[in-house]
Amino acid sequence: MSKLQKRWMVSVFFTVFIWSVGAFGVYYVSHSVPNQLQEPSTILAEETVQTKETESKDLKEIIYETQKSVVKIELADGSLGSGFLFNDKGDVVTNAHVVAGVENVTVTTADSNEFSGKVIGISSDVDVAVVRVDGLKGMDPLKIRSKDLAEMGDEVLALGSPFGLEKTVTTGIISGVERDLDLEPYRYEDVYQISAPIAPGNSGGPLILQETGEVLGINSAGSDQGAIGFSIPIVNVLSLIEGWSDTPMTTLPNVVSANEKHYEEASYNTADKDMAIYLVDYFYESLNYADYVTAYALLGSNWQSDISYETFRDGYMQTKSVFIDDIVAANSGDEVGVTAFITAEETNNGLTSYSKYKVKYVVGYENDELKILSGEGEVIK
Repeated sequence: MSKLQKRWMVSVFFTVFIWSVGAFGVYYVSHSVPNQLQEPSTILAEETVQTKETESKDLKEIIYETQKSVVKIELADGSLGSGFLFNDKGDVVTNAHVVAGVENVTVTTADSNEFSGKVIGISSDVDVAVVRVDGLKGMDPLKIRSKDLAEMGDEVLALGSPFGLEKTVTTGIISGVERDLDLEPYRYEDVYQISAPIAPGNSGGPLILQETGEVLGINSAGSDQGAIGFSIPIVNVLSLIEGWSDTPMTTLPNVVSANEKHYEEASYNTADKDMAIYLVDYFYESLNYADYVTAYALLGSNWQSDISYETFRDGYMQTKSVFIDDIVAANSGDEVGVTAFITAEETNNGLTSYSKYKVKYVVGYENDELKILSGEGEVIK
């Protein structure tokens, strides 16, 4: 074979090779790249996840936003209850037993503003009522879970004003469903059983689904037989509430007032020592949420005169959380002595340590409000 023929064959070989590579490249680009472009972008996926995380709300945020629409309801005789803003008309949902026998009530908001309210709907069979508060028109109501019922194990928040303590939150789960019970003059059917503690004054407050901040029910009764409460599913009485809101009652039915009787039959123990324990527990719960304003407000005036709010707050700035290991109370005349053994998680120069304390408080009434009048503590070694 001549050199010319060899050069020609080599040239043909490389030409065919280049054509083949080119054809393969065209095929790959036309088939594989579009398929890749149709797949989700990793960058976009990460951005979507980050956006979702940003939009999700934590527990403290849900509590803060919800409390703004929860109110304390007070009758002329001093009876107390709770309620929550249902719509932008200023309509507040509560229990019938909270406002039974009256037409006008006083409503106090979370920022301590007082308004007059008028009962525009009340049932003599179902423990539900609606109070219209003109001063709350245009305010943002709570979101209502209007379709699905809650399920066993759902995490919930119970908000209200137990013993008149506004902006109180207790946590728990749906521990039972479809419960039936009679608390004269009302019949409770298909209600939620919850583990979040409920005390006198909580009645009428909202049961909140922790995951979304939606109203699941109306907290209505409790028991001292363990941490058990009962809440009426909002979806079961929604049509009743909306009917009163659209067409207020012109004449209210004669509903028997059942505030005190209601709680006695629900097996509540409202002795002073139980109220005192509740107050001390609420004090530490407020500290754990870094709500120093509420915690300071629970102190009596004499104690507050001895320590300023700034000094009080600074004293707890290094305390991350407090756990009550044990707590007991004993009556002493008009006051109650409360002894608690606590474990405090504290930080100092970036280091975390745990310390145990024995604290003693004196709890009593001041201007008709339950207060922590004095306190002292010692380190347990």
